[in-house]
Amino acid sequence: MKPHASAFTLLELMITLAIAATLAVFAVPSYRSHIARTHRIDAASALYRAAQFVQGAASDSAPTLPPGLDQAPQFGTPVYRLHVLPADDTNGGYAIEATPSESGPMRDDTCGIFTLDSTGLRGNKNGASGSTSISDDCWNTR
Repeated sequence: MKPHASAFTLLELMITLAIAATLAVFAVPSYRSHIARTHRIDAASALYRAAQFVQGAASDSAPTLPPGLDQAPQFGTPVYRLHVLPADDTNGGYAIEATPSESGPMRDDTCGIFTLDSTGLRGNKNGASGSTSISDDCWNTR
């Protein structure tokens, strides 16, 4: 009796690689957009947590956010840094910004800087222009 050798043929290997490449073409961008959306939701929720702190603080000046409230995510390496802006008449008392970390994964995000003021007005400052706009895509939590 002659032993039978079992192995993959080149055609089977090429079909497997084609399937894997097709999955990667669709899976990698979907994964990246999901991660970006998760970071944006985390920045928005951090702004609301910081707003609760600022509203409860008994101070006439802009309070400094305590550790944990000054970044998003709350623990670990920060993707966004939060800070309270000085009070003026246009924002109703205070405004809070969530700025992407310069070395973080969201530094080149189209949503830019997230803003929230005491009236509940949400916005995004984009790039060097500093123009403020409200982007439903950036604040969408669905």
